[in-house]
Amino acid sequence: MSTGSNIEISAPLLRTLHRIHRQLTDLRSQLSRCPRQIKAGEAMVAKAQADVDELQEKLKKTKLASDEKQLQLKSREARIVEINVKLNTAASNREFTTFKEQIAADEQANSVLSDEILEGLEYIDELQAELDSLKAELEKQRSEHQQRVVDVQAKTEQLQAELERVEAELVETEKEIPSAVRPDYVRLTASKGEEALAPIDGDSCGGCYQTLTTQVMSQLQLSRLVRCPNCNAFLYLPENRRVT
Repeated sequence: MSTGSNIEISAPLLRTLHRIHRQLTDLRSQLSRCPRQIKAGEAMVAKAQADVDELQEKLKKTKLASDEKQLQLKSREARIVEINVKLNTAASNREFTTFKEQIAADEQANSVLSDEILEGLEYIDELQAELDSLKAELEKQRSEHQQRVVDVQAKTEQLQAELERVEAELVETEKEIPSAVRPDYVRLTASKGEEALAPIDGDSCGGCYQTLTTQVMSQLQLSRLVRCPNCNAFLYLPENRRVT
């Protein structure tokens, strides 16, 4: 179709069609965001769960390391007791000195180990406190996500109902389109949606801002069907620029 024709089509009809197509675009956009909101919430819950799992594993390994050190301490303490018994029955000064040196070495090692165990227990307490905090955050994320799912489902139903209403309005409004125009209209709106129509902005197309000729503007004033020579949109006069 050429940029202008002798087919008459009212600006109010084109304005209504454009408004409906914009509504449809907005509603479909909102509906497309609903699943993404659920997915984002699931990701936050999964992240919180992963943080808990990671710290639980770290706490488990730290406790195992602490238990091993406590076993080492007990084992060395038992050995000191055994060596003390041997010390009392030493057969020579050399043997006595060897036993004394072993006891001193074990006691020194136990002193270091005891400090490490104490530090480890304090670290375990810190990890446990952090874990409790992460578990609380996980429960918060789960609770918020459950509510999010309820809210999004309700919003989805509301948007879907509104979408169906607007689609029905579009079907009724499209019945007013002249039959000679309908094929081009259907093809263009199918590919471009709301961008298939555009209001005049000053002396330019409101869609692509192409400056329009005086002839095009005159045709619009006569309620003739006009297409933008650049973006091919159906042009119409906005409500504040009535036909003179």
